[in-house]
Amino acid sequence: MKKAAALILGLAAGAAAQAQTSVNIYGIMDAALVSERGGVASPSTKITSGAASASRIGFRGTEDLGGGLSAFFTLETGVKIDTGEVDAAGTIFNRQAFVGLKGAAGQVALGRQYTPWHLALVAVDPFGTGYAGTSKNLFPDNGSNVRTSNTITYKSPKLNGFDGELAYAMGEQTTFSAGRQYGGAVGYANGPLALRVAYNSKNTDVAATGTTPAVSRSLGRNTLLTAAWELPMASLRFAYGIDKGTNAATLGNANNPYGGVKPTPSTDGREVLLGLSAPIGPGTLMFSVMHKDDRTAFNQDANAWGIGYLYGLSKRTGLYAAYGHIDNRNGAGYTVANNTETGTGNTGYNLGIRHVF
Repeated sequence: MKKAAALILGLAAGAAAQAQTSVNIYGIMDAALVSERGGVASPSTKITSGAASASRIGFRGTEDLGGGLSAFFTLETGVKIDTGEVDAAGTIFNRQAFVGLKGAAGQVALGRQYTPWHLALVAVDPFGTGYAGTSKNLFPDNGSNVRTSNTITYKSPKLNGFDGELAYAMGEQTTFSAGRQYGGAVGYANGPLALRVAYNSKNTDVAATGTTPAVSRSLGRNTLLTAAWELPMASLRFAYGIDKGTNAATLGNANNPYGGVKPTPSTDGREVLLGLSAPIGPGTLMFSVMHKDDRTAFNQDANAWGIGYLYGLSKRTGLYAAYGHIDNRNGAGYTVANNTETGTGNTGYNLGIRHVF
């Protein structure tokens, strides 16, 4: 960890020295009082880092190569405000780490990056996949559905309102297809309306090594349709997801949070979200309702809703309060999460402060 800290400090010093070239330091510092109810590990009240937006520090830069071509990079690490640790032990720049080229035909990047599926979801979730009302409560926005390593991405320029992106993450096993993941998205935006369709395919096979036999599983596939409609007084949001196959929709908290018979992750399910965000006074109101339709024999459906308010003290600093609740059916195991934690029960409260720089 000392080496990691030294590397961060060195990069920060280098970024400051090169401020006249487009190298920037950015980040979010977020801490909240979080209370959870309804599970075997609750009631629980604690200080949490990143309930609204995961706390982080990052370095972003570009270089003009001439002829309309530029190079760019991002290095971003998560931090825990409550303890001062990195948010994933033994890692550095675990959130994003990539380098690429951008020109008139679009941009290509290599490294650890967000999936097109996650980017489509976060754009329409009124809570931005954070707070107690996060779409993570029922949508499978976790694990490699969020970001992948060893990834090549392509993003097209916008043309007549249309744009697209592709991503391919290599499994890097002896069998080429084992462990790989790929996906993409196509969107259209015109005036107040924005539509997007995203797809994600995840291979969780394990190639044979030595005397250990190979493991074969069905593909996990996620399809997502989103829409956002900007009105004068509010922004209306919609998302509809289809999940099929092994590990397509893993549970955020897989540790049997309610006791009894352990919930089974759905291998054939649907999710729908209806929400809005609206400026009220000096802040923003956030609200959503969601439904999970488990089409397997377990029929572990769930309903959820959340409400929150971000009060702006300035353009960079805000106070927030949020509430989320889930009604699980037939032994379903969905928990009220936030941006950095999976949650321990079916009810959650957040009261926090967020600063962006």
